[in-house]
Amino acid sequence: MTENQVGAEAKVLVLVGSLRAASINKQLAELAVESAPEGVALQVFDRLGELPHYNEDIDTEDVAEPVRALRAAAAAAGAALVVTPEYNGSIPGVLKNAIDWLSRPWGDGALKDKPVAVIGTALGGYGGVWAHDETRKSFGIAGPRVIEDLKLSIPSKTFGDNHPRENAEVAANVREVVEKLAAEVN
Repeated sequence: MTENQVGAEAKVLVLVGSLRAASINKQLAELAVESAPEGVALQVFDRLGELPHYNEDIDTEDVAEPVRALRAAAAAAGAALVVTPEYNGSIPGVLKNAIDWLSRPWGDGALKDKPVAVIGTALGGYGGVWAHDETRKSFGIAGPRVIEDLKLSIPSKTFGDNHPRENAEVAANVREVVEKLAAEVN
C-alpha cells in the first residue's frame, strides 16, 4: 500500500479494477493520491490479483493472507474510491471478486455503511459507464453506502499518450471527487 500522508484525518481505500501495469485506471488512482487535499490519505490496495476466487468454503478463520490484508485495509479506511475500467460491458472479474470478499461476513463486511465512490476510464464514448453502474450496484448490495452523485466516467481517448495528471480538467474532477468523498466520512 502507498499513502500520501501519515496521520491524516480521513483515510480512503483505493481499489483499482485493472491489474495491467500500464493501466490508465492505475494512473487515475495515482492522480487521486497525488491530488488528495490536506487531511485526506489515500491508500491504494495493490494486491487484488493475489485474492483467491471467493468461495465460502475457504472463508474461514484461516482465510488467505491477501484476504485478511484487504479486509484490514477496508476496516481501517473511512471510505473507498474505486477506479475501474470496463471489461466486456461490465465489471472486471478481479474487482467483483474483491467486492465478494469485502461483503463477508454477510451484513457486517469491512466497508459496511462506509461511503464509496466509483470512477474510471475505458474505451468507447461513455468511458466505462456500464461497469461503473454495475460496480455501484454490487457495492450497494454488499453493504457500503454508495455515493451515487460522485461519478466520473472518462473515455480513454481523452488522454492520448499522456498521464491523466496532464489533463487539467480531469485532474480537477478527480480532486473534486476525492474531496466530496472525504467529506462523507463520519
